[in-house]
Amino acid sequence: MDPLRHLKFSVATLFTIIGCGTFGYFFIEDWTLFDSLYMTVITLATVGFREVHDLSDQGKIFTIILIISGTGIIAYVLGSLIQFMVEGQLLKLLGRKKLKTQIGKLNDHYIVCGFGRIGHMVSKEFGAKPIPFVIVEKDPHMIERIEREGYWYVEGDATDDDTLLEAGINKAKGLVTAVTSDTDNVYITLTARGLNPSLFILSRAGEEGSEKKLLRAGASKVISPYTIGAYRMAQAVLRPSVVDFIEIATGRESVELQLEEIQVAECSELVGKNLVNAGIRQSMGIIIVGIKQPDGHMIFNPSPATAIVSGATLITLGERPAINQLEKIAFGQGA
Repeated sequence: MDPLRHLKFSVATLFTIIGCGTFGYFFIEDWTLFDSLYMTVITLATVGFREVHDLSDQGKIFTIILIISGTGIIAYVLGSLIQFMVEGQLLKLLGRKKLKTQIGKLNDHYIVCGFGRIGHMVSKEFGAKPIPFVIVEKDPHMIERIEREGYWYVEGDATDDDTLLEAGINKAKGLVTAVTSDTDNVYITLTARGLNPSLFILSRAGEEGSEKKLLRAGASKVISPYTIGAYRMAQAVLRPSVVDFIEIATGRESVELQLEEIQVAECSELVGKNLVNAGIRQSMGIIIVGIKQPDGHMIFNPSPATAIVSGATLITLGERPAINQLEKIAFGQGA
């Protein structure tokens, strides 16, 4: 049994025996509730105080039973308390309360369901960005790994409403369900969509045919790691230079070149300008590969006369310092 549950059970048992003793004296000896409670406590504590009132034979028999059972229960409670303190459960409990408070303050964050190989990589990328996220995991061994890596988490089943609510799904921006079971991914998607209809949900598909089920369940987008992996391996043979370029452009470790997306805020000085007037290519050396318009329409290789509007997303290719500079301008923070 979990030490915390063990301690709770012990305390509950102690209060139960105190209650039984109190009502026992109350009914057997016809004492007041306070006198009965006092007699029960001094009996269980074995302090040697005299009886509150003289005991009848039935009361003496009841006292013997109370002493035999009560002292054993007190020893059990003390043992549970020592175990709880020695194993550091108190500190762990305080840490969980602090973590729960921090998670409760999150807004526009992401929820990652499952901390297997896919969930771990997603969490690693989120942490490197960095963007706020919470992991939902029920495996105790995975919880230990999450704690070692310092990520915020909620321990529980992601298919359960209360678990997702504790992870702040009602205020979340998106959810990634990356557990190994397609059935669980469907249930998680259904639950998440019901709790937050506007949530962006990215689901992992393992088996063939699962993609349609996940989309019907409410997933915004479905990705199959096996399909992507197989395609990437084939392209590494057929188009090795293209694959090398993509790895350089999308790799987090690359400092020479980065492929990034930047959303243009309403207060940005870029709004209303076209690509030439904005001077993105000329002054920063950044190539605009594409522009995703607010209505979702994607413009590939936009012409220099393409206007930049509020809410558009710029798909950029350039060096990391220049991209950081463009992000500040796009967010309305100046150069």
